[in-house]
Amino acid sequence: MKPYPCHDWGRLIGVPVEIRRDSEVVRAGVVDDAMPRPAALWLAADAGGGRELFTAAEGYEAWIRPRELGGKLCYKMAAAPLRGAPRLG
Repeated sequence: MKPYPCHDWGRLIGVPVEIRRDSEVVRAGVVDDAMPRPAALWLAADAGGGRELFTAAEGYEAWIRPRELGGKLCYKMAAAPLRGAPRLG
């Protein structure tokens, strides 16, 4: 499935995301912590860099990509449904 922007950043903790600005990928990683208002999230430290803060006010977007899982559960991104997610099936 294609990636799409997620505007409910508070639900992205533990989810792999792409951080984009002006349609370019700035960094990818797993969300370590997030706040819905004002929209801000921290990417966990990894080989790509240290823990880093991104905010929607600075023009950043969080994009998610559903990933196929084995078994009866085909796709799962977060513990609760994300608004704006494409319908499957």
